[in-house]
Amino acid sequence: MNLFDLRTLSLVGTVLLLLGAATAIIQILRRRPESGIDTAILETFRQRVRAWWILFSMLAAAFLLGQSVTIILFGLISFWALREFITLTPTRPGDHRTLFWVFFLFTPLQYVFVGTELYGPYFIVIPVYAFLFIPARIALSGDYKRFLERTAKIQTGLLICVYCLSYTPALLTLYLPPTDAAQTTALDEKGSKVERPVSAANPVAAEQNNNKEAPDLKGAKPIAKGVADAGGRARLLFFFVLIVQLSDALQYAWSQAGNKHVIAPAINPTKTWEGLLGGTASVTLIGAVLWWATPFHGANWWMAAVMSAVISVMGFAGSLTMSAIKRDRGVRDYGTLVEGHGGVLDRIDSICFAAPVFFHCTRWWLVYNGYMLPIG
Repeated sequence: MNLFDLRTLSLVGTVLLLLGAATAIIQILRRRPESGIDTAILETFRQRVRAWWILFSMLAAAFLLGQSVTIILFGLISFWALREFITLTPTRPGDHRTLFWVFFLFTPLQYVFVGTELYGPYFIVIPVYAFLFIPARIALSGDYKRFLERTAKIQTGLLICVYCLSYTPALLTLYLPPTDAAQTTALDEKGSKVERPVSAANPVAAEQNNNKEAPDLKGAKPIAKGVADAGGRARLLFFFVLIVQLSDALQYAWSQAGNKHVIAPAINPTKTWEGLLGGTASVTLIGAVLWWATPFHGANWWMAAVMSAVISVMGFAGSLTMSAIKRDRGVRDYGTLVEGHGGVLDRIDSICFAAPVFFHCTRWWLVYNGYMLPIG
């Protein structure tokens, strides 16, 4: 299923055009050293723009090929990121069979659950069953040296690189009501289709309260396949990734201005309170402007702004946490795949932390407004 529609194409096209303009401006400034701009800062932004070209181009291509390809793309990114994480510290022979199951069972299985929209399994399989399996399997090897450290490393890598990141393509499984339709379809308790008008508040409650002759929609649920706004799902995912990346860049930019109050100097000297607050305020405004790319339509534009602030804060937490892990292991980057930015995990650390929070907040909003049923 192609995820592009006119609005999605406009959003993706605009971002790519802006990246082109940014590339041109950076090249002009690099040729004019008399401009007075710090060359180190300019080089940092050049590397960021280059990384964004790779990321957003891949995402646009995946959208063009459909939802399944997009999910597979993130599955491959998870696999590579987990590989980078695990190679940070040496493993012992007793860990190898456990790692086999982690890489070749739990990682692909998580994305199979996402692709088939099996909410229950992809919510609990890794944090419950995989987390119990890992220490038990290592214990069976009979190697007890640094047992807790080895177990915790594998569990943390699986949680961050696979479980948390999988919530990014999981945004494509959310039911988003058609933005331009006056009607949406639901199922009654007998499984029959019923039409109901979409209300800005709670559509299910609105019909029950305002239309006495309306069918009983107790337990009604939207039909996720064929009725949901596929283009809206793609815009929501693109919006999320865009806000995360802008947040990282703007936090860095704000951290270069004025007095610097570094939050954790021993972990990351570029993370400042000025950067966090300024970057979060900036992406909050940008999120409000891009409300049309989210399911928070009309009067709910402020929700898009709040979600952007949440993304910014969680992205900051992810970046700082992963920096702490690198410092603990005595490395600068997780890998060397992306020029100037290390490995894949160096580029997606913010996404990993922000994705599950954004997913659940968005799903809660959809449930509250009657577009989805709570799980369970």
